[in-house]
Amino acid sequence: MRAKLITQKNQLPPKCQWEEPEEAFQTYSKAEMSALRAARPAQFFALSPWRVILGQLLVTLLSAVGCSFFGSPLGINLYTQSALVGGLIGVLPAAVFLLRLQVANRPNKPSAGRFLAAVISGELIKITLTIAMFVGFALKQPDLKWLPLLLTYFLTLKCYWLVWRNK
Repeated sequence: MRAKLITQKNQLPPKCQWEEPEEAFQTYSKAEMSALRAARPAQFFALSPWRVILGQLLVTLLSAVGCSFFGSPLGINLYTQSALVGGLIGVLPAAVFLLRLQVANRPNKPSAGRFLAAVISGELIKITLTIAMFVGFALKQPDLKWLPLLLTYFLTLKCYWLVWRNK
């Protein structure tokens, strides 16, 4: 038997059961939001983006110290340098992206369109700088060890998750 696809006159399709009521969200005024922030400050914490950069630098240094135990001379060797380069490739583009966002927030008339343009252009700069650094270090220093370089780069990228989980 075929289902009727054409509705009859004055016959509306049944309302979906899973739709939420119209008033599912409450709108707060500026004074109400200030009172909520004062009452529950843990839910409205402010996370500094420079904390991510600091975490990336710390992870880079720890990885370089860990890699210093490998290689023939203990201490600063090719493994340590490779780990530092991997960390630099992770940290420097992130810092440039953050600076781009802070420059976009400086004008007296901030707008959502300007901030969105800053995010998109900042990401483009970040990706371009990352690729250029990978290619540049591969061409200028071909003797780098790729395992510590890529491992440290990967660990610096994971700092974004670690900072958000440890709020």
